[in-house]
Amino acid sequence: MTADQPFDYKLPYPSQRQPVLARNCVATSQPLAAEAGLEMLRKGGNAIDAAVAAAMTLTVVEPTSNGIGSDAFALVWAGGGLHGLNASGRSPADLTPERFAGQDRIPYDGWGGVTVPGAVSAWVELSAKFGALPLETVAQPAITYAAEGFAASPMTAGSWYRSARGHYAKGDLFKAWRDTFAPKGRGPRPGEWVRLPDHARTLTEIAHTKGDSFYHGDLAAQIARASAEQGGLLTSDDLAAHAPEWVRPISIEYQDHILHEIPPNGQGLTALIALGIMQHFDLASLDPDSPECLHLQIEAMKLAFADARRYIADPGHMDIDPAELLKPEYLEKRAALITPDAAGNFDHGDPLIGGTVYLCTADAQGNMVSYIQSNYTGFGSGVVVPNTGIGLQNRGCCFTLEPGHPNEVGPSKKPYHTIIPGFVTRAAGSTDEVPVMAFGVMGGYMQPQGHAQVLSRLANHKQNPQAALDASRWQYDRGKRILIEPGFKETVYEALAALGHELRPSSSRNVTFGRGQIIYLLGNDDDTPINYLAATDLRADGQAIGF
Repeated sequence: MTADQPFDYKLPYPSQRQPVLARNCVATSQPLAAEAGLEMLRKGGNAIDAAVAAAMTLTVVEPTSNGIGSDAFALVWAGGGLHGLNASGRSPADLTPERFAGQDRIPYDGWGGVTVPGAVSAWVELSAKFGALPLETVAQPAITYAAEGFAASPMTAGSWYRSARGHYAKGDLFKAWRDTFAPKGRGPRPGEWVRLPDHARTLTEIAHTKGDSFYHGDLAAQIARASAEQGGLLTSDDLAAHAPEWVRPISIEYQDHILHEIPPNGQGLTALIALGIMQHFDLASLDPDSPECLHLQIEAMKLAFADARRYIADPGHMDIDPAELLKPEYLEKRAALITPDAAGNFDHGDPLIGGTVYLCTADAQGNMVSYIQSNYTGFGSGVVVPNTGIGLQNRGCCFTLEPGHPNEVGPSKKPYHTIIPGFVTRAAGSTDEVPVMAFGVMGGYMQPQGHAQVLSRLANHKQNPQAALDASRWQYDRGKRILIEPGFKETVYEALAALGHELRPSSSRNVTFGRGQIIYLLGNDDDTPINYLAATDLRADGQAIGF
């Protein structure tokens, strides 16, 4: 590493990937989706067109994690500033806690966890506000793959195959799912040719009507009819009331980096709290893979989740301003609860009251996009609107049934959301910021943990983005229980156990620990044209590409 480079190019961990260096980049969890994004850039589109094309394509080529009936969030660097988009949907207006009386959680399968899908509105809004190409052009790769077919990629095929053999295999509730995703009575094998003609027709109509059919027209009517016939509460009025929201990102400075997240109802606040606690410890002086370094990060994440689970909800129902959780004096008090020689079990603090796909894109004009969309659990609710390819998410399962909690299930509410795109800037002066990195680590409650672990490796230890993704990870589960990947030295596991962490070692490095993508801005001045480093995670089928 030299004085003018932010990191070196060593890859100290077992890796299947090399960093990609180019002036236009796309990084996604599935190669065909990455190619779809790059195609838009070659056609004269920008990073926003590339992101929307990749997102639409992912609903076809990786339906095991997202779909036309997903939700979406985005952080977009364009026009010299950062813009946040919250396209998550609300619960049905007729939904009340009484629907789940006598149950301890909202069922993952069926209409109970279905909220208004927001991904379609994200595609339309991003394209209209920042895109350079018509939505019909941007949608074409997804439509073509759905109509003409594609070869199932290995990891996606494995998940698809297991789903078809599992609880989707039987029952009237999942008949439309089987007709759509398992017409042969099983999921595809790696390399097997797949066609999704219902997806092709629906995506064509979405592109042609710029999403209007999905929320106000024929597609909306089909969704509402399926809901009524199958005992759901989602109505055409619920769909018509949906609108994506442009929001001001929330942020925290960490080691000269500024991490930005979408505010609640997203859980990005969790990553910010954890980093705010971590900055009270000199992690840069520790080996990134040492038990001392891992312990401090784990404890900070426990504290962050204790607050997240208590306070994060639909912003209209929160009983605290998120800014109170990021105040330096509050974070200092939380950090003081951590001891270096023992694992803790923390409750939330008391501040002053006041299945997922991730992708990133960047272009030679300096536009960058951090984008995420998700069904929540795998194929989501398992409910597919017949003859449309629209598989509905089960994001409502992230509501709690605890009476009086800000995130208690109720009518027309946005649930706690696990999906979070990340974006990093750096201060360039007294008021200006410059973009540094679009990144994300998908995977339920792993996401803020992945954000914190990856950024710590970049900021504290100057690892390059590919190395930061390659490194073994841990995941806080509950209490003192920690899931942990192979790849650390045996003495690390022994030391963490001696500190009181209840380790649950994994036999492999897999999707449980997140699947990340990064695009890092390398050059942007008079002497160096804009160029980027793109990296992608070995835990997915993904690909980083560019030109």
